[in-house]
Amino acid sequence: MERPISNSMSSASALPPGFFARDVLTVARDLIGVRLRVDGVGGAIVEAEAYHHEDPASHSHAGRTLRNTAMFGPPGHAYVYRSYGLHWCLNLVCGVEPGSAVLIRALEPQEGVDRMRARRGVEPVRQLCSGPGKLGQALAVTSVLDGASLNAPPFRLTPADRPWTVQAGVRIGISRAQDQPWRFGAEGSPFLSRPFLRS
Repeated sequence: MERPISNSMSSASALPPGFFARDVLTVARDLIGVRLRVDGVGGAIVEAEAYHHEDPASHSHAGRTLRNTAMFGPPGHAYVYRSYGLHWCLNLVCGVEPGSAVLIRALEPQEGVDRMRARRGVEPVRQLCSGPGKLGQALAVTSVLDGASLNAPPFRLTPADRPWTVQAGVRIGISRAQDQPWRFGAEGSPFLSRPFLRS
């Protein structure tokens, strides 16, 4: 079931200190509307999924490995992995205990749209960042950013510039813990990777 949630974080130059050092579900919900840029290219986050360290669907569930080391580092860093050997996916490490992160699934493109089009090889704005693999390609995310601080270049994250209504529903494309309503998205956004089911 989807739950509308109001996200009324006010605009400022940077996210508040300690933003990522909170429960992963709270962070995932509060990321909707936050503006994410990588080397000046990006836009408003419109879809995100939470992965808790005790979550069977999380990469950290079985413990620390070479691949997921960034998830066990301090909050406020990037965790980048390759999905199906093809697509780089961007996650933001957070939580009060090591091993939690938020997968950024979709953005509303706002800055550097021409660069996104060149990287993606498509023209329609709706297709540039409407999925984690598309987003990674549009923002030129690679393993070089794995473990990088979100508070330093090339990253720049700033609070939402207006209130956003947030929906919650089940996550996509996983085989475990499928019933957890840990996918969050901007209600009515045309830039989602997939619409939320109506309850």
